[in-house]
Amino acid sequence: MEQDERLLHSSSFGAAATAYAEHRPDYAQAAVRWALDPAPGLRVLDLGAGTGKLTATLVELGAEVIAVEPDPAMLTELRRTLPTVRALPGSAETLPLPDASVDAVVAGNAMHWFDMDVAGPEMARVLAPGGVLAGLWNVFDNRVDWVAGLERISGSAAIGPRDTISSWRAQTADMHLPGAGLAARFGSPEQTEFPHGQRRTADSLVATFATKAGMLVMPEQEREAALDPIRAFLASTPETAEGEFTLPMLTGVLRVRRL
Repeated sequence: MEQDERLLHSSSFGAAATAYAEHRPDYAQAAVRWALDPAPGLRVLDLGAGTGKLTATLVELGAEVIAVEPDPAMLTELRRTLPTVRALPGSAETLPLPDASVDAVVAGNAMHWFDMDVAGPEMARVLAPGGVLAGLWNVFDNRVDWVAGLERISGSAAIGPRDTISSWRAQTADMHLPGAGLAARFGSPEQTEFPHGQRRTADSLVATFATKAGMLVMPEQEREAALDPIRAFLASTPETAEGEFTLPMLTGVLRVRRL
């Protein structure tokens, strides 16, 4: 049942590919640099690449990127916005790449959707010795009072267990060496986070929440009812009630090196 729910949620994004591309945040460059120590020509697989939010940052840093995405609508949006990137259909569980063909595998807000018992060995297979496996997550900084208030009224469909700085470490700590027999192939995991932010208005932040998987699987009437408390909170909070504001965020990184 849990796997069925994971598959339902992970396959929900295609219907909102355009909105996802418009409203989801990019990734802090400092976080990507820490994850990869990128150099021009570094071969990087962006896995579960979506519409290319992380892909674009990797390109800016000079990496040679291969983007792999299972959803056709998301892949179409990625190819539209980043036409020079090699973008392939595929999944973490069945990678369309040869052995030891990349220097790094990264996943932006995606690793929790993978069946890691299958995907773990696949990622190890395509990584060259010494290569890095890194997951990156954009999370809300709920150490800020108004963000903590937003979290309290939003519900788990909008702000889930991996979506805040106070919980993402615990939620992602076991994702580095999934599956039997992988521990001997990787070094010790490291986790850290980097300041980030996204310019939003109340309306665009509500639109961002509407691209969350938990929202996308709801019937429209139920989704609007779930978004109404968020609209009311943003309208009544001084930091968000008028015009643009910066949504306090961090980019959290989990990395481990292939031995």
